Amino acid sequence: MTNEFSRRSLLATGTAALGAVALGTPVLALTEGEARALIDRVVADINRVIASGKSLGAMIGDFERIFRTYADVNIIAQSTLGADARRATPAQLRAYTDAFRGYIARKYGKRFREFQGGQIIVKSVRSVKSWQEVIATVNLRGQSPFEVRFLVSDRSGRDLFFDMVIEGISLRLTERQEIGAMLDRRNGNIDALISDLQRAG
Repeated sequence: MTNEFSRRSLLATGTAALGAVALGTPVLALTEGEARALIDRVVADINRVIASGKSLGAMIGDFERIFRTYADVNIIAQSTLGADARRATPAQLRAYTDAFRGYIARKYGKRFREFQGGQIIVKSVRSVKSWQEVIATVNLRGQSPFEVRFLVSDRSGRDLFFDMVIEGISLRLTERQEIGAMLDRRNGNIDALISDLQRAG
């Protein structure tokens, strides 16, 4: 790789987006095989983008498509907004979700570009409460492998991942802290937060 990927750089930018999200009753309809099949597709798409040699802008567009296709964006976005989601209007929630999706794609697209020369490999899956946890290993040239866990649920009526956990750090929880700090700087103004997210990442 021309740019060595630092796992800590990814974590520091917010390896994550989510508190403990209530996923309904502990009845598990999603099977281990279905969860693995979903993440196999996610990983295949990510590896394809990493190996594409595209420009940063094109890669970010690809990562936003991956996030929109395979992630439970509504759950992740509202979770990162926390209790403030209850006071947001439906229009604000829609605008926030759209802005958040672009923000995540830009932020993590820049980090995933540094995976060039490496590969993500799905290793195993296990049932956890009302979701499935799919465990993958990231192999990067010149660095020790590290672990990424995708948390997968069918709560929204489709098989989607609602969190990524990299070396024990939740993307969702970390982004909740980031979003909370951004909202505090705007004195709780959700519209101002949305504008900030549209430019950030």
